Amino acid sequence: MVSKISEGVEISVETFYQNDYSNPMAGEFMFAYRITIENHNSFTVKLLRRHWQIFDSNTDYREVEGEGVVGMQPVIAPGEHYQYVSGCNLKTEIGKMSGSYTMQDLDTMREFKVKIPAFDLIVPIKLN
Repeated sequence: MVSKISEGVEISVETFYQNDYSNPMAGEFMFAYRITIENHNSFTVKLLRRHWQIFDSNTDYREVEGEGVVGMQPVIAPGEHYQYVSGCNLKTEIGKMSGSYTMQDLDTMREFKVKIPAFDLIVPIKLN
C-alpha cells in the first residue's frame, strides 16, 4: 500500500492483479485498485474531478480525466473517509499510475488539487 497526504487529504492505494479478467496471450492485463480518501482538514471537502496518468512498460501512456470517481462526487467530512474500487487494463505485465483529484472546500468553495501517489501495477509472477 502507498499513501500520501497533500492539502490535508490522505490518499492510500492498494492494488490487485485480476487474473480471471486478464488474457496474457492477447496482451490484456487487468488490475483493480482500492483508494481510501481521508479528510484530515477541519472543513468538509467534495471530490469534483479525477486526473490519471497511466504508464505501461512498453512506453504506452494515456491520461484519463473526468468528473468524480466511479460515478460519484463524494463529500467527506473532517475525520471521515471515502473508499472505492476501480480498475485499469494494461497491455503489459508491469505499469504505473499516478494522478490528482480536484477537491473543493465546502466552507469557502475554494478548489484545490490533491496528489494521488504513484503506484505500481505488477503481475505477481514478475515479483519473483
